[in-house]
Amino acid sequence: MLRAQWPRESDIKEVEEKQGCVTTPGGCPAMARPPAPGSVIVPDWHESPEGKEYLACILRKNRRRVFGLLERPVLPPPLAIDTASYKIFVSGKSGVGKTALVAKLAGLEVPVVHHETTGIQTTVVFWPAKLQTSDRVVMFRFEFWDCGETALKKFDHMLPACKEKTDAFLFLFSFTDRASFEDLPGQLARITGEAPGVVRMVVGSKFDQYMHTDVPERDLTAFRQAWELPLLRVKSVPGRRLADGRTLDGRAGLADIAHVLNGLVEQLWHQDQVAAGLLPNTPDNTPS
Repeated sequence: MLRAQWPRESDIKEVEEKQGCVTTPGGCPAMARPPAPGSVIVPDWHESPEGKEYLACILRKNRRRVFGLLERPVLPPPLAIDTASYKIFVSGKSGVGKTALVAKLAGLEVPVVHHETTGIQTTVVFWPAKLQTSDRVVMFRFEFWDCGETALKKFDHMLPACKEKTDAFLFLFSFTDRASFEDLPGQLARITGEAPGVVRMVVGSKFDQYMHTDVPERDLTAFRQAWELPLLRVKSVPGRRLADGRTLDGRAGLADIAHVLNGLVEQLWHQDQVAAGLLPNTPDNTPS
């Protein structure tokens, strides 16, 4: 089986000279080291009685609430909290599951048949989390931008629009598509070359199809060591249903994707704290 070839040091230096930027050993512009998991927010807080009380504002009768660009959850006065907003661009080869991932994060039906996104699609997701150091609860507003690969290649203005004022890049690959994994270094160089300080995370889709995986664990380890980026796994199984057999179970769906939303919260909040000079940017925070 072929293994992905990660950039050599000479290749990285060539990119630096062309773009006039400082890069990390993984080839990305300098940014805050990823925090250790659980060091920024309280792990599994969403499963506590307090967490469930806040989650109630993004649910309606155990169904996920859908929010438009100008809408936001309504909390009772005693639970009023600040909101932190972030724009996230989802990148990856056609067919890896970008639209499906965003749908799962938003509690929407995942398309059964693949249809490439014809333009830019934006989806808003709210997620409350409790900070470790202050015990303060913050509502995080994620605005996901998803654009089809064909549209990105056909229209020159699409990629700049997706990257403009972006706070994080989510790079997707499929565990059942070896080529999508080997395309990650190219995606990282192409998308993040001129975006220093933007959070970068990698997500592997279709993790539940382990019998058909084309990406062994040793290659994931090599990738993490080379790029020093957080790597999450998501399943592609259909969401659980309520008693009517048709409606998605909102609470069960939240449990399935909480690790992704919590991961985004930790990376983005930590990056903001470092950028504001409130935390030192040291290699000690790099997760193992």
